[in-house]
Amino acid sequence: MTDKILLVDDDTTFTAVMTRGFERRGFTVRSCNSGAEALVAAAEFQPSHILLDLNMPETSGLVVLPELLAATNAAELVVLTGYSSIATAVEATKLGAKNYLCKPATLDEILAAFGDQKTSVDIEVPNDPISVDRLEWEHIQRVLGDNDGNVSATARALGMHRRTLQRKLQKRPVRR
Repeated sequence: MTDKILLVDDDTTFTAVMTRGFERRGFTVRSCNSGAEALVAAAEFQPSHILLDLNMPETSGLVVLPELLAATNAAELVVLTGYSSIATAVEATKLGAKNYLCKPATLDEILAAFGDQKTSVDIEVPNDPISVDRLEWEHIQRVLGDNDGNVSATARALGMHRRTLQRKLQKRPVRR
């Protein structure tokens, strides 16, 4: 029986590239561009693996993550996101994700995250500390998670104006 993977990402170019790569590795692939589409596909397709993006237009991947796992028969799920934070990594793991990766990631790194392939990917621990801007981003994401994504409640908890928080959330996260 071949492995089946469900790719859930709103970036159609990314899913097309990943589809070709996984097919070359012997996977049967199905891709979806939204959380709602992924829930229907998971129930029909019954994947053994799910690669899930967090930042999608209509809903967060964190919202659909437990529903995707519930709709499948013991699929393994890895989160792959360009908007990584400690808060979302912890939350994804609590919700049942096997692993959490930051974009860009190679196909070998993704397969290693599923535990399907032995790889020599060495993780380097940086010598320089995380910047204050990155710490602020991480803290905002944690408080946002604690408030179930409610921006107004998060702004109150952080003691800032809601519009200021919205501007900060619209920016890409600081890398270091």
